[in-house]
Amino acid sequence: MSPIAIIDFETTGISPNMGDRATEVAIVLLENGQVVDRYQSLMNAGVRVNSFITQLTGITNEMVQAAPPAEQVMREAARFVAGAPMVAHNAAFDRKFWQAELARSGQEGSHNFACTLLLSRRLYPQAPNHKLGTLAALHHLPPSGRAHRALADAEMAAHLLVQMQHDLKTRYGCPQPDHALLMGLQRTSKHLVGSYLKQRSGG
Repeated sequence: MSPIAIIDFETTGISPNMGDRATEVAIVLLENGQVVDRYQSLMNAGVRVNSFITQLTGITNEMVQAAPPAEQVMREAARFVAGAPMVAHNAAFDRKFWQAELARSGQEGSHNFACTLLLSRRLYPQAPNHKLGTLAALHHLPPSGRAHRALADAEMAAHLLVQMQHDLKTRYGCPQPDHALLMGLQRTSKHLVGSYLKQRSGG
């Protein structure tokens, strides 16, 4: 399978439409179930980090002020991803910041995003909730570092994606659970997951 880029942003708030900006980005390249490369950087968007975000993430105003400009980081991130399809946990959030921050650097961000949160609702309805940390504990995934830091969360999402691909192969007989299958699956009603996967696997 071709590489998949798993991305995570840390930000000053929940929406770029409300003036929130990214403070950190990390991308993990996954190929054939293995992490083959990583990109991570803090980024200075010229905005202040409030105390709640600092407490949550550990990212301080001093760290952001010393970081490279956001436009430079996003150009590097876009080159790193190139044409790879993308994945994020709660992709609706990360996709908004990916597109907004790229637009500020004069680039477009029309990448397809699969969402491990939506996929987990289809594959693991028994989970108490579908937060990344909860799913990591449910599947005994290896620790990746402090939660709410971009690289640790991107690594954890990558581990979760590998688990999902394994389960799709072993439980549902999907020989190649690629990005296209993941995109289709997340749009499928949870009641039709079995029939959708059976159809996709040629069963």
